[in-house]
Amino acid sequence: MIEQLPVIPILLFSVIIHEIAHGWMALRLGDPTAKDLGRLTLNPLPHIDPIGSVIVPLVSLAAAGHVFIAWAKPVPINPMNFHNPRRDSVLVSAVGPVANFLLALLCGFAVIATAMARAALADSAPGLPAQAMQFLLTMFYGGMYINVVLGVFNLIPLPPLDGSHILAAMLPPRAALAYMRIGFFGVLVVLFSMRMPFVSNAFSAVIGGAFSPYRALVDLFLR
Repeated sequence: MIEQLPVIPILLFSVIIHEIAHGWMALRLGDPTAKDLGRLTLNPLPHIDPIGSVIVPLVSLAAAGHVFIAWAKPVPINPMNFHNPRRDSVLVSAVGPVANFLLALLCGFAVIATAMARAALADSAPGLPAQAMQFLLTMFYGGMYINVVLGVFNLIPLPPLDGSHILAAMLPPRAALAYMRIGFFGVLVVLFSMRMPFVSNAFSAVIGGAFSPYRALVDLFLR
């Protein structure tokens, strides 16, 4: 469980960036709601969801020894402010997972830089600097993987995940309205389905495929 502690800061940072990305894109498309409510900030306090940002990560860490998932408060969006509500809703929804995939790439470069710095310091400054470097390596490598998981998970087309908004924009309005009424029950369906071996295996395979380019990038520079 201790080895998972460095991952928690990068996990919370990642879910906050995910929500900021939604609000930033909405602002670019004409909706200032998130900005007006002070949600376009790196200050974690406006973003923290007591359950998704604190209780769920800590309980999963204590119960299973690793963190499964976390989330921040969704940023408020008013589609009525968009110039093209259907198109712009897709862009706002898609930018969250895209932000996670970009964060995974940044974490990959951070792993490379930290590993090179640790190698350079190995002989000249052993001890505490080496331990600090190992902490950072664990955090950034875990952040690379976690952001891939967050990106893929949020693209699942079940409400209220981002993938559902993308799919709803492609449906006829009446069908989209009925579909989005699933609401938060969609997350329960996903979590319950993950207990089924064929679903969890398929999800793990997708995660593995999405993660492999990032791992290959790190291996390319560090081999």
